[in-house]
Amino acid sequence: MKPFEPSDPDFAARCRDSFQRQKAMALIGAEIGAIEAGFCRLELPYREELTQQHGFFHGGILTALADSAAGYAAYSLFAAEDSVMTVELKMNLMAPARGERLLAEARVVRRGRTLSVVEMDVFAEQAGRRTEVAKGLGTWIRLAGRPDTPEVFSNGG
Repeated sequence: MKPFEPSDPDFAARCRDSFQRQKAMALIGAEIGAIEAGFCRLELPYREELTQQHGFFHGGILTALADSAAGYAAYSLFAAEDSVMTVELKMNLMAPARGERLLAEARVVRRGRTLSVVEMDVFAEQAGRRTEVAKGLGTWIRLAGRPDTPEVFSNGG
């Protein structure tokens, strides 16, 4: 696949700045592991609070991590004055997510003027070995001319 050209040469700093404002990702302890034009990898260390009743990472946690990784993969290609939001996503949970950490990797498959299609892979890592535990595909919308700041979506109340 041909590499994407970002619209904003400072996309990596813009993505990292936006990620720092993601309260949900901060709450679960996720961090950006890599950000490139059209690609993002998020990393999440294991914590018991993130598991379901059998001790595996909860499927909702996997999905939230993949959603954010995909959003930043798409966002990395947008202009500096744009923002991003999820339109839809589908996740297939393929194996119990057991390990020291999760890695969610997202790659833009198609970059459109308004909509971007992104594929997501989530891996559980244990002792350096990765097991793919989820795979997904989704769509993210470019909100043109709406900077990625909280006041853009404020309804005044």
